[in-house]
Amino acid sequence: MKRRFVILLLSIFSLSGFAQYNTDRLLTSGEVALHYEDYVLSIQYFNQVIDLKPYLYEPWQYRGAAKYYLEDFVGAENDATQAISLNPYIDGIYDLRAICRIKQEKYQPAIDDYGMAIKLNPDQRNYWYNRTICRMNVKDYKQAHLDVDTIVKKWSNFANAYALNAEIYLHEKDTTNAAKWLDKSLELDPYDGDSWTTRAYISLSRQQWKDADKYLSKAIHLKPKTVGNYVNRAMARYSYNNLRGAMSDYDTALDLDPNNFLAHYNRGQLRMQLGDDNRAISDFDFIIKMEPKNFLAIFNRALLNDRTGNLRDAVRDYTLVINQFPNFWTGLSYRARAYRRMGLTAKAELDEFRIFHAQMDKHLGIQPRWSKNKRKAVRKRSEIDPEKYNQLVEADENEVEHEYKSAYRGQVQNKAVEANFMPMYELSYIQYNNGIKSYQAFDHDVEDFNTHQKPQSKIYVNCNPAQLTEVQSKAYFVKIDTLSSSIAAAKDVRNIKGVLLQRAVAYCVVQNYDAAINDLTAYLQIDSTSVMAYWERAVCQTMMNDFNASNGVDVKLKMMKAKEDLDSAIKLSPKNAYLFFNRGNIYATQKEYTNAIDDYNKAIQLDGNLAEAYYNRGIAYCKNGDKTSGIRDLSRAGELGIYEAYSVIKQFSKSK
Repeated sequence: MKRRFVILLLSIFSLSGFAQYNTDRLLTSGEVALHYEDYVLSIQYFNQVIDLKPYLYEPWQYRGAAKYYLEDFVGAENDATQAISLNPYIDGIYDLRAICRIKQEKYQPAIDDYGMAIKLNPDQRNYWYNRTICRMNVKDYKQAHLDVDTIVKKWSNFANAYALNAEIYLHEKDTTNAAKWLDKSLELDPYDGDSWTTRAYISLSRQQWKDADKYLSKAIHLKPKTVGNYVNRAMARYSYNNLRGAMSDYDTALDLDPNNFLAHYNRGQLRMQLGDDNRAISDFDFIIKMEPKNFLAIFNRALLNDRTGNLRDAVRDYTLVINQFPNFWTGLSYRARAYRRMGLTAKAELDEFRIFHAQMDKHLGIQPRWSKNKRKAVRKRSEIDPEKYNQLVEADENEVEHEYKSAYRGQVQNKAVEANFMPMYELSYIQYNNGIKSYQAFDHDVEDFNTHQKPQSKIYVNCNPAQLTEVQSKAYFVKIDTLSSSIAAAKDVRNIKGVLLQRAVAYCVVQNYDAAINDLTAYLQIDSTSVMAYWERAVCQTMMNDFNASNGVDVKLKMMKAKEDLDSAIKLSPKNAYLFFNRGNIYATQKEYTNAIDDYNKAIQLDGNLAEAYYNRGIAYCKNGDKTSGIRDLSRAGELGIYEAYSVIKQFSKSK
């Protein structure tokens, strides 16, 4: 008895030691993956450690760092918060959470975090510097100046601190002190691009255009991919009549950022002045697509259409603006002229009468002519005065694009991924693998079929089958021929209904969906209680619907048929998460996002590790207006291995 007790005790200690060793190895492996910037893989390791020992703060901290690199700032903040609750004495965790909050523009909580980090480690310069930027962003200029004083006292050769103080003075409209602090910054570090940018802003505020051009050129030389520098230099060059240089800068800005509003708008204005009307129209088309109610852009496009002889389009645009601004007499005048050129004299006279009536009203006065200085003026982006239709636009307030003192950076999230829903789960001969983790899609009905019917090849549940190679395609066609021979030789098809289902799956793999639907319909005539047949037929029908819809075919009835098949399958197998996921996809396709979310909820209740359900529910939430819930779900999908989620988080975070 004593010997058995000793053996039991030794086994307990050995198991404990093994568990500790296993956890340490997982944590180390995660850190190694993090070091080599394989962030998605590192998250999988940290997930395992958290599952084994959720009371350790390190895996929460490291997973938060990995999410930060992937620009999942909400998920990273949550992980950092959990790590702090487990160990509130690590300054680096406060730093991580502060950076995450800064990326979400939550500056005051970030200030609080840096306050805690500084208490724990007052000699870390980056904490002081980042906190000062946050204070400037919340307009606490007095305290920001005091923080800078502390920084330059402790680290007198830190050039960025002097440049930051100059920027704070700029926010306070004190260009004299700003220039003084900037000179000190550039004396210490003449190769800091942000300092030259700030110096240029001082010149812009003083309308010293050539100096601004010179300073921005130095900033661009040091930081050639900062879009705002090109846009501002173009404005400076335009202001002293260097139109060729301004046009070149707008072109470069749009090469770097094709969606930049200011560059498109101002390039359109510049092209308009230079007589490049058709290309100016393309710029204003882009602006109007981005902002459908930008009436100044609409009016400029109207003028361009008028010039190029597109009178109907011109009148359409004039009318949109006049409806918004009924007292915009310049617009009425141009529309009247367009009507006359179209031969619509009565309509032209109505507009001319409205203008005449306004001119008779002394209170309104006569429409003033545009002077040369007026044409050279610029307006703020937020201004919507229609009389400023022919002015270039500048940002409401120039901001330096700060680089917070942090080594964090991301890669995966920069891949261009559209925010599309993940496809349906289907039956396949290809095993499920989302490319990152070893989750295996499993269904009891499919497993029973494999066990009792003993198909030639095992059937799996999959939602992301890889594209077939030429060799694989030929093999599947041979497989279809073999199955077809068996079906043809059978005296009673009911005896080989399993072969019929196998061929349907093979047809689906080679994307012959019509043939697959025919086989599945025949199968259901033999066995009307087959979950797998209803399931696969719904998938095939949906795939055909997508194809047909792209060719302009109305697929509403066919979509209802696919949904009915899934309804039947769910009645027969109400605990199959994949069926609810698929029906959620149908609702999502029809933009019934509330119903889709309900089905994704059910799928997640049945299988909490169904990454695709979190991903699709996240997109459905975002499209339904609940961005917070959507980003939370996308973050969870990223944890479970769908790395595309991080790119989608980035898109939705930036969208308004």
